[in-house]
Formats: sequence, structure tokens, C-alpha cells
Amino acid sequence: MSRKVAILVDEAYQVLEVWYPFYRLREEGFEVVTVGNGTRDTFPSKEGYPCKVDRSVSQVRAADFDAVVIPGGWAPDFMRRYPAVVDFVRDMNKAGKVVASICHGGWMLVSADCCRGKKATCFLSVKDDIIAAGAKYVDEETVVDGNLITARKPDDLPAFVKAIINKLK
Repeated sequence: MSRKVAILVDEAYQVLEVWYPFYRLREEGFEVVTVGNGTRDTFPSKEGYPCKVDRSVSQVRAADFDAVVIPGGWAPDFMRRYPAVVDFVRDMNKAGKVVASICHGGWMLVSADCCRGKKATCFLSVKDDIIAAGAKYVDEETVVDGNLITARKPDDLPAFVKAIINKLK
């Protein structure tokens, strides 16, 4: 069975947190689709590296995917300004699909109400936000709690992506 993964992309994304999962998941045989907010078809990373999105959020449904990856950088702060992006993540979570967030991606978890009652990690500056949203924060490389997979920073990418792969296989 082929697995399909959405990677959310928006302005000022953290370049490693998009491209490392993108290529590792493809290498494992998963279909990977980049999804943007619908305002443009290419978004720059914090350093200006472009990512062309495959689909707008208006063209996707949670039912079509097995997982969503939420990278960090400043992108999650932009993503959560679009109700359709928040709804997509919320729908993925409600359906029990894998919701994987790294670094500042925790901001999207907060907006999509994915934290309540879960154990999670994130970049240190987002810690108070996820705690206030009902998560039990732990300072660990990667945390898996049910369908939620979280990591702190780019250094955690190997463990983070391995956890996603293991959950999807």
C-alpha cells in the first residue's frame, strides 16, 4: 500500500526541516506532496531557497493523506493565519493520521488543537505555548504520543524522520 505524506510549506520555512523529510520519505517509497496556503506557488526559506508547492491547501483533504509534516522556521506563524491550513492539520489529527511537527511547527499544533492531553516537544521558545495548549512538554530529541510526532530542532531530524517512517510502515 502506497503512503502519502503532505509537507506544509510557507514563507521563511526552515530549509532542512522541509528538504530532509521530503527526500528521506521519498527514498522510503512514500508519495510526498508539498502543500501551500494558496497565495502563491513558490515559497522562500529563511535563506531564500525556493520550494515550489505541488498543491494548494484548497486542493487537498485529510482523507487523501496518511501524514502531515509541519516544519519550523517562521513558516508555522504564517501558516496558522490561514484557516484552511489549520483545518487541514486539525482534520488530520481528528482522523488519527500522523501529525509530525518539528521546531516552531508547535505553533501550528497549538492553533489546530493537537496538543491537549499529549506528550510533546518543540523548540524551546515554543514550549510555553504548547504547555498552555494542554501538552506535557518534555525536552527529548523526538517524542511519539499516539499519532503525534514532535521534535525540537534540525539536529533531531534523523530521529524525527525515522519515527515518521516507523509509524507509517
